[in-house]
This record gives sequence, C-alpha cells and structure tokens, in this order.
Amino acid sequence: MRCWRSWTDAGIMFLVWGLKAPATAYAQAGDVPPAGFGTLRQDQLAVRVTTPTLVVRALPLDERVIRLLAVDAYRSLHELATSRAADVAAAARGSGRGDSVALVMVTFFGLQPRTPFSPDQVYVASQNREFRPLGIVPLTAGFGESQVDQRQQAVAIYLFEPDLDVLRPFTLSYGAARSDQWSQSLRLLDAERARALSRARQAEPRPTPPPTTP
Repeated sequence: MRCWRSWTDAGIMFLVWGLKAPATAYAQAGDVPPAGFGTLRQDQLAVRVTTPTLVVRALPLDERVIRLLAVDAYRSLHELATSRAADVAAAARGSGRGDSVALVMVTFFGLQPRTPFSPDQVYVASQNREFRPLGIVPLTAGFGESQVDQRQQAVAIYLFEPDLDVLRPFTLSYGAARSDQWSQSLRLLDAERARALSRARQAEPRPTPPPTTP
C-alpha cells in the first residue's frame, strides 16, 4: 500500500495541494486527481455497522479516498489533519510501528440514551488478514468514557498497520456485527476518480499558440 508516511506528512501534503491545486498536478500524482475536483459525500463512502444501540461508521483517511470528496468535505478533513497531526504522529510512534500507519476515522452514533461502546472492538478484515487498531486518537470530548448519548456521536482516528490496503475490499466488524459495504464504495471511487481526472484535464489551461508571422 502506498500510504502517507505519517499523519504529520499528510497534514503537510494537504497544505501543499490545497483546495485549488493546479489542474496539471494530476499528472504528477498518478491516478490521484488534484483537490477540488471530487463531488462525493462522506456518507456515500463510509462503511456502517449497525447494532440495536449503535451505528459504527468508518471512513479511510487515505488521500486516494478523501481527494474524491466534495470541496467542503475535503476542507473539513484538511482542517482535521492540521489540527491533530501531532497527536496522531505521537500515537503512531507509541504503537511501535514508527510513522508508517493507515488511518481510519471511526464514529460511534448512539441510538439509545447513555449507550456504552467498546472502542477496541472495531477491526478490519482484508486479504485473509485481520487488522486490529494499533492506536486510537480521540477527536471528541468524552470519547474515553466509552459512552454516547442518543443522537450524539463519539469520533476518533484509528491507526492500523500500513498493510491495510484501502483500495481493496475489506470487511468492517464491531463485535459480532459486520459490513462488506466497502466493496460498493470502491466502485463509487473508481467511477468518481475517472470523472475527477477528466474535470482536471478540462480545467487545465491550454497553451497560447505563437503569433503567426505575416
């Protein structure tokens, strides 16, 4: 998997690309279009696992994924990257994996009052392997209490081994509940990537032809 070397690096790359990156940048990034040409919503891509008391939602924070989101969604994750970069980098070092990790944003949404949840019960299965979180960086106050109220949410960044390739199908599990929704999300990503690259090419300014000599 070609992932960012660290969340700090990801934050820097967000700043370098920005939301109005030149259209010509797509040629330097392979099949990753420049920022600002995606149109997808987070809820179109996120994987959901539902229990009687909770909805658990997961969205990979891989640039090849979030670059295809609409501008507002991308901007939101850009701000997240810059504000929590140091915390995630510290968690990555503390995991013993150095700065090479895959990042997934996980949200617990309460369906009942004072619903308990188990942060360490989230895991991913892909390519005949099971990936357990190496570290968790809370994003909402009270996440460590492992409880969420009805219609409220608790959010964190989960760190996984870099071998988790988010451009391949995976199964999200929370306890005994499972979801293979990411396979559908990948089809959306493939179609949107082609459209975003096409938009970027169309937006690329054409060179001015030299004046004709009489």
